[in-house]
Amino acid sequence: MSVYDFEVRDDQGNLVSLKDYEGKVLLIVNSATECGFTPQYTELTEIYNEFKDEGFVILDFPCNQFGGQAPGTISEIKETCRLKFLVEYPIFDKIDVNGDNASELYEYLKNEKGFEGFDEDHELTPILDDIISKIDADYKNNNDIKWNFTKFLIDREGNVVARFEPTKDLSIVKNEIKELL
Repeated sequence: MSVYDFEVRDDQGNLVSLKDYEGKVLLIVNSATECGFTPQYTELTEIYNEFKDEGFVILDFPCNQFGGQAPGTISEIKETCRLKFLVEYPIFDKIDVNGDNASELYEYLKNEKGFEGFDEDHELTPILDDIISKIDADYKNNNDIKWNFTKFLIDREGNVVARFEPTKDLSIVKNEIKELL
């Protein structure tokens, strides 16, 4: 099984097979337009623009499950991303990444690469730990997505090779993308 076995809905509600991205290096991210990590859109856009001609694509899945930080319709979210952050990579329909209505793709991603902890040096780690531990005291011991801007790196064969929590420095993510390209 690989990510190519999944279908997702685009921003118009149409089913899209991830097989359409076969042979490319993918970074799959659950995003939010009103989050402390939202500035990552700028860095993600820079990474995308640097590597898109080498077979790299970011697949963006807005998710409103963490603090209601992805409000509005998918059209409004996409417009914000395009105008404010110059995002050109694909933005798909809003999804759930955890719980009973979680996307099948995200269930697969979480099973392939589990939670390994937040970056201890990141300034938002204590805040995330405080917020999440109040919701789930045992959060460190399950593979659920913990917050917005969790990223999964997929190789050209559709294998999940890495999971990056939102606290991971994007220069490290960029280097791992470069290695796969």
